[in-house]
Amino acid sequence: MIEWNAATIKDFQTTLLNWYDQEGRDLPWRRDHDPYHVWVSEIMLQQTQVQTVIPYYERFMDWFPTVADLAAAPEERLLKAWEGLGYYSRVRNMQRCARQLLADYDGQWPETAAGLAELTGIGPYTAGAIASIAFNQPVPAVDGNAYRVFSRLLKIDADVAKPQTRKIFERAIARIMPTDRPGDFNQAIMDLGSSYMTARQPDTAHSPVKRFNQAYLDGDELAYPVKTKKPRPKPVAYVAVLARMGTDWLMTQRPSNGMLANLWTVPLIPVADLELADDATAADQLAAVTAYFKREYRLKLTVQPLDVRPVTHTFTHQKWTIQLLTGQLVTSDLAYFAGRRISESELTRLPIPKVQEKIFARAGVSLKD
Repeated sequence: MIEWNAATIKDFQTTLLNWYDQEGRDLPWRRDHDPYHVWVSEIMLQQTQVQTVIPYYERFMDWFPTVADLAAAPEERLLKAWEGLGYYSRVRNMQRCARQLLADYDGQWPETAAGLAELTGIGPYTAGAIASIAFNQPVPAVDGNAYRVFSRLLKIDADVAKPQTRKIFERAIARIMPTDRPGDFNQAIMDLGSSYMTARQPDTAHSPVKRFNQAYLDGDELAYPVKTKKPRPKPVAYVAVLARMGTDWLMTQRPSNGMLANLWTVPLIPVADLELADDATAADQLAAVTAYFKREYRLKLTVQPLDVRPVTHTFTHQKWTIQLLTGQLVTSDLAYFAGRRISESELTRLPIPKVQEKIFARAGVSLKD
């Protein structure tokens, strides 16, 4: 790893911040330094692109303009606000955090990264971002952009997939970070990492910090950051049953724990639960689905395959492949069914996951507000 001298650090700070002052992105959460605004935007930006986040952020602020509004929000409306962003545990933790702020901190945000890290759902990166942007604390915000930018600038070859590597980057960045504009510095690194110093097709030849990028100067920029590959997501096969009761849909609410907790879907049956033989035919599968509904829900159901491609959806650790079936209820007693009938107008108000949106889209079902 390269260590810059004081003159190089000062030169880098000036170059980076001058560029940021002229070219930094105009984003709605950057128009003030309110910690609530910083926090919401940073949580939304995890795993999600900036342009996707903007309308979600603006709607979230319209629905929940203060920490108190977020703390008091009904879960159904909270999940609806997050619908499409995925990783729903993030927004549930946000509400827990909001309630913690009101109960334990009198609604006041801690102003240090250490204090912020005591709050539910706030990890080292988010704590650093809030502390630096909202409270002008000189704390690095180390995310994927920071790993990529500084691994190339300083040729840090530590494996960024290992948790202990964060400390190496935090120490390296802390030496370079200015004490007078730490928030702007962190946001400039975010902008740099998403523009000139992207993962696969960097445009370093036009980068404002090209002359500081040692990996680029050495011709091995794409070798950084060093990162071991994650294991492939486990394949899991499902059958989705799209059954109507008149104009209503037969829907289930996912359990309160586990994947897609409390979100609404059509019945999703793991193929493994159908206990099919290895040489089972398509007719065998339909019969097994009918038997499953009778056994689990005491419902008589006839099912037919839908002549469309299966839906695929990848989570962090699983990749779902979902075959779509249409269903017709012979009986309508839902006393033992883990769900209920949902009207089309109600469906637009319920929180449904992205995978359910894909199922409806593949089946040609249009959801209209």
